Amino acid sequence: MLSEYYLTLKSFHFLAIIAWMVGLLYLPRLFVYHLDFEVGSKAYQTFCRMEWGLLKIIMLPSILFTFFFGVLLAFAMNTWGEPWFHMKLALVLCLAGLHGYFARIAKTFAKGETPALSRKSLRIINEIPFLLAIFIVILAVFKPF
Repeated sequence: MLSEYYLTLKSFHFLAIIAWMVGLLYLPRLFVYHLDFEVGSKAYQTFCRMEWGLLKIIMLPSILFTFFFGVLLAFAMNTWGEPWFHMKLALVLCLAGLHGYFARIAKTFAKGETPALSRKSLRIINEIPFLLAIFIVILAVFKPF
C-alpha cells in the first residue's frame, strides 16, 4: 500500500532532510559569531532568539518529518533487514545526537553562559553534519552489501 506513494514519500523526506541539514550547518556558525558579543548585550540576545527560532521553528519540525517520512519509506521499501539501512540509520541517529548537542549549546548561551568550546572547535563541529550526510547519501543511493 505505501509503495504506491513511494515518490511522494521520498519527495517529502528529501524536503525535510534539506531543512534539517540547513539548520545543522547554520546553527554552529551562529554559535561562532555569538561568541563575539558580551552576555546581556542586544546583539547577544538577538543571537539567542535566532538560535531558538532556528531550533524550534525549522530544525524541530524538520527532524520530526525526516524521521516520519523515513520510517514510512522504510516500510514502503521493506528495508528494515538490509545492512546498508542499519548503517544509514546509525548515522542518522548520530545526526540526531548532534542536533541535541547543538540544542544544549544554544541553551548554554540562553542562560548567559559561554560554552566550553573554542571558535576552532565550533568551526570543526560545523563540518560534522556534512561529513555524515556524505556517507548517508552514499548508503541510500548505492545500497552496498
